[in-house]
Amino acid sequence: MEPINSNKKLIIFDLDGTLAESKAELDQEMAELLMDLLRKFKVAVISGGKYAQFEKQLVRTLKNARNFDEKLLHKFYLFPTCSTVFYRFENGWKQVYAEELSLEERKKIFDGFESAFKEGVYEKPEETFGELIEDRRTQIAFSALGQRAPTELKKKWDPDAKKRKEIIKVLMKFIPEFEIRVGGATTIDVTRKGIDKSYGIKKIKEILGIDIPDMLFIGDGLFEGGNDYPVKAAGVECIAISGPDETKEIIKRLLSQ
Repeated sequence: MEPINSNKKLIIFDLDGTLAESKAELDQEMAELLMDLLRKFKVAVISGGKYAQFEKQLVRTLKNARNFDEKLLHKFYLFPTCSTVFYRFENGWKQVYAEELSLEERKKIFDGFESAFKEGVYEKPEETFGELIEDRRTQIAFSALGQRAPTELKKKWDPDAKKRKEIIKVLMKFIPEFEIRVGGATTIDVTRKGIDKSYGIKKIKEILGIDIPDMLFIGDGLFEGGNDYPVKAAGVECIAISGPDETKEIIKRLLSQ
C-alpha cells in the first residue's frame, strides 16, 4: 500500500460514493472519523448535490457523532452543486457565493436534454423515482432513474458510466457552451462553462489562501469525464476510491501518521 502524504493543510472529499452511498446519510463511523480529521486538518466537501442534500446527508448526521464539536466547524467547508456554491460556518452555515444560472440558460439546458432524448440516446425506465431533471439553480442535474431512486438500482444502471458518456456525446451537440460531466451513480451535471470542481479549487486558493500543493482530494469520479476529474486536472494530489469503506481506511491512515 502506497504511503499517503499527510503533510497537507486541507483534505477535500467528494460526497456520494465517497463519504456516503448515493443520496444516503453518513454512517456513525464516517461522521466520527470526519470529526477526528477536523482536529488535525481543514476539511472540504465538493459534490454535485444541492445544499439541502448536504444538510440531509452530511450536516445533520455529523451532529450525531459522539465526538461532535461545533468549534471545529470553522475548519469545515461545503461546496454544493460542483462548487457553484460555497458555504462556511460562522455561527451557522453562511453562503459565501453562488454562481446561479439565468432563466434563459436553465431553459436552454432543459431543451438540450429534450433534444438529445429525441435522438434515442436515453430509454426511460418503466419505473422512475422522482424528478429526472432537477433545476438546482446553479446547476441542472439529470438522474436517469429519478432523484430518489434506490441505491441498489443506481449501482446497477451504469456502473462504468458508458451510458452517460453516450448521452453527453449527443447532448454536447445541443448545448456545447455548457460544462457537462458524469456525476453521482446515474447523474449528468450541467453548469456554466468553466464552472466545475476545479472552480472550487480556485476559490479555495483565493478565499482560504490554501495552495494546491497543500490540498489532497479523495473521490470516486476521478476518471476522465467524471465530475471529480477537474480537480485532478487542476494539479491537486488525488486518491481514487471505490466507495465509503475505502475512504474510511484512507482517513484512518491520515489520522495515524
